[in-house]
Amino acid sequence: MKVVVGMSGGVDSSVSAYLLKEKGYEVIGLFMRNWDSSINNDINGNPNLNVNICPQEQDYNDAKGVCDKLGIKLYRIDFVKEYWDNVFTYFLEELKKGRTPNPDVMCNKYIKFDLFVKKAMELGADFVATGHYAKIVDGNLYKALDKNKDQSYFLAYVNKDIFKKVIFPLANMTKPEVRKIAKKLNLDTASKKDSTGICFIGERNFRKFLSNYLPNQEGDIININTKQKVGRHIGLMYYTIGQRRGLNLGGDHSRSYVVSKDLEHNILYVANGDENKYLFSTRAIISDFNFLSDLKLDKCSAKFRYRQEDVNCQILNISNNTIDIVYDKTRAVTPGQFCVLYDNDKCLGGGIIDKVFE
Repeated sequence: MKVVVGMSGGVDSSVSAYLLKEKGYEVIGLFMRNWDSSINNDINGNPNLNVNICPQEQDYNDAKGVCDKLGIKLYRIDFVKEYWDNVFTYFLEELKKGRTPNPDVMCNKYIKFDLFVKKAMELGADFVATGHYAKIVDGNLYKALDKNKDQSYFLAYVNKDIFKKVIFPLANMTKPEVRKIAKKLNLDTASKKDSTGICFIGERNFRKFLSNYLPNQEGDIININTKQKVGRHIGLMYYTIGQRRGLNLGGDHSRSYVVSKDLEHNILYVANGDENKYLFSTRAIISDFNFLSDLKLDKCSAKFRYRQEDVNCQILNISNNTIDIVYDKTRAVTPGQFCVLYDNDKCLGGGIIDKVFE
């Protein structure tokens, strides 16, 4: 049986390839090039000279080194245009609406578990595999054993039928165990740090990067309780609900949090204190829901952010791909982000948070 592994140049995909080979699969590596820093033009279409080169060339070299050591052939495929059209454009459009997008979710949907899978099948693959921490049981998506690293949240928007052809070799492993194997094999990626943040921004300054694509529009910061102006923001797209750092508010407003945005009047609203009522909600409308399993009008749990604990919730209504849910009082549920529903460890699907209610 032939398996094509998505080789990212990280330790997780490296060990995944090794584990599959040890199990007797014929393993082929496939490196996806999704971003080209040479096309980083500014908002006027001029070449942007302020954006650093993306580190993906080093990632490719690391993937190549691992594949050479394991005796695996590595292919390289270019999805730059498709990534721009399906992921980066979505990212910019959501920011223009004052929402908080999640490009990693869209990358999994349109690139890693669509175009990558199609290319793998062209290479004669029976299955595809990645270094994600997640589990497939009878074609259904579940949380991985390592709950601290579980990535099912990012996979909830993938077409369910794809999972029939997917293997997650790290489903029942912990991150320390993965690194231990990599070090034992003396792989170049054994001590490589996990990638963080948005892949096309990397270690670059978010504001500096984004200013090349969206113009800044400064405006007032207003305390939602007193209606008084307490500062100036540098553009609504740079802020998210629940944010406190980077507001540059002093005095009595030093512990203020972002609680809402007024796009029409270009106002950023804040409120003081960790427990201010504007930070919390108990109901949300989830749109464009991707069903991975049949949903019942019953209790389940919801995850509103990757690192956020699951929250008890109940589905009030399902209308086509829109779901109305109520949940335990939760902090900073943010329009534009993804809500993923679970039945214990089983992932039921996910959609985009559209509206939030107190």
